[in-house]
Parts: sequence; structure tokens; C-alpha cells
Amino acid sequence: MFILVCLFWLLFVAVYDFRKRRVPNWLVLAGSVLALAALSIGTQPFGISWTAAATGAAAGFGFLLLFYVAGLMGAGDVKFAGALGLWVGLSALIPIWVIASLLAALHSVLWLVLRRWPSFPRLYLLLSDQRPATVDEGNVRSHGRARFIPYAAYLALATVVWMVWGRQG
Repeated sequence: MFILVCLFWLLFVAVYDFRKRRVPNWLVLAGSVLALAALSIGTQPFGISWTAAATGAAAGFGFLLLFYVAGLMGAGDVKFAGALGLWVGLSALIPIWVIASLLAALHSVLWLVLRRWPSFPRLYLLLSDQRPATVDEGNVRSHGRARFIPYAAYLALATVVWMVWGRQG
């Protein structure tokens, strides 16, 4: 049952991050609470221990925190990686990071190509998350730093790939 809960959570995160380019705290917290519930009642779908889950959460959060501090990643991506570590543990996070990073790199390359040669303007806008500025008390404001790559969504998709193909050994 908890494997379906995890899949539903991953799907929700991916859709939310693709559409909004952010992962809200309530969604990260929900995934964390569900992972802890699965651990506490002994129905953890990937067979990891409390120690493995805690190590995965610390590694997921800590490693991506470096990218956040460098200004390369949003805080929601970092928190999601920590919650994801609770579900899969450190040993699974490594291939998940590799797959997600390859997907994010592909996203970046495609965005750069479409920026240079705008053959598909709608795809470019989807990849770049171009939103109009907002009006706040008569002042035009942008939405802050541009968020081109929905990394949490790619982590979620990479986790599904790992769940389907990576655990069969």
C-alpha cells in the first residue's frame, strides 16, 4: 500500500514542480510524515531501516543544500531531496541523483537550443517558465530569480524509474 502512496506523492510533486517551479512545504512535510509512518509501522516499501532512512534524508538534504547556498537550486528542491531520502535511503539516492541530473541537463540543453533557435516558442516558454510580471501597489515586480529547471520533478521521475527498473536486481 505504501508503495502506491509514495508513487502518488512523487506524481504530485512532479506535476506541481513542473507547473509552478516550486515545491511547497506542506507537500514536503506530507511526504516526510508518510515515510516516517511507513517506517514506524513496519511497512516501508523499499525495505530500508530507520538508520538508512535517516542517512538518506541527511545526505539528500545536505548535499543539495550546497547547491542552494551557491544559488543554483531552490529550497523546495533541497527539502524534497531530504524527504525523498526518508523513502529510499542513501544507496538509492545515488542512482536517482544521476538520472535526475541527466534529465535536468537535457532540459538545460534543450532550453539553450530553443533560446538560440526559437522553432518551438511554446516549448521554450514551458521549459523556461516565463511568467508575466505582477503588479504590486502600482509597481511592476518580477517573480524573482528565474527557475528554469524543475529539479524536484526530475528527482521524482528518476525515483519512479528507479522503482521500476533499479530494484530488480
